[in-house]
Amino acid sequence: MSELRDMQLLVALARHRHFSRAAEICGISQPAFSARIRRMEQDFALPLVRRGNKFMGFTPEGEVVLKWARKLLADVEGMRQEIDALNNNLTGKLVVGVIPTALPFAATVSARLRKAHPNLSIEIQSLSSRQIDIRLHDFSLDAGITYVQDSDPSTTEPLFEESYVLIAPKSLAPRLTGTASWAEAAKLPLCLLTSDMQNRRYVDEVFAEIGATPTIVMEANGFTATLAQVASGSAATIAPQGVAETFFAEKSVQLQLVDPVVTHAIGLSIAEQSPMLPMIKALRVAVIASL
Repeated sequence: MSELRDMQLLVALARHRHFSRAAEICGISQPAFSARIRRMEQDFALPLVRRGNKFMGFTPEGEVVLKWARKLLADVEGMRQEIDALNNNLTGKLVVGVIPTALPFAATVSARLRKAHPNLSIEIQSLSSRQIDIRLHDFSLDAGITYVQDSDPSTTEPLFEESYVLIAPKSLAPRLTGTASWAEAAKLPLCLLTSDMQNRRYVDEVFAEIGATPTIVMEANGFTATLAQVASGSAATIAPQGVAETFFAEKSVQLQLVDPVVTHAIGLSIAEQSPMLPMIKALRVAVIASL
């Protein structure tokens, strides 16, 4: 029967999607890696991997085995963490997916968590809300900080509301202090996130709701790039309040957007696992303390 090590190899193959690379990461030769995968297929009497000149994905049966392999490995990791926690020595690696707008909040949380548990390794991955949802379900993420409305309500805890601001060079801003309407923002040359990002879709929905056509002169896949355009004086942008406060562009004006006031809930979403991993409990404590 297949061993736990075989499950680790299968998950590594799913992560790296390349036999040689997965074998290298797992510390064994590629022929030995392939032989163990074939032995798993013999144990289950089913093909698990679609093969050609290269790895071509998993068969439907392989996807089922992969799902259970991830859950088994997560359970084993949970057992190890719980034993470590009994000795007040929480270790391991916590992988958290974070939507770009919540990265400043995630930085505060991770700093607090590292202070409380210095032996815990933390990996923050900037992902879309859709990617976070998918990877929580396949156990390749431990938790996500994401939009509540895009998450499983049974495993998501609302944290705070995200509001929006207009950030513009002083030469383009409708005024230097106070508020700006979405209609005023639409008339400015704007650098916005790309249309595949959820935050951009929210912005587009507001413009459509008020019947305004924004003047989009540039798109970027991150706020660092949009704020660089503001700093250069060539365009304005729309960003969540938290992003604006953390990465505020020099020589620019920040105006709260009104007419309408728009907010979206950000929450902590966790992989569905019982009992809850000790490091997830520690993460929740750090998150609540950071609000």
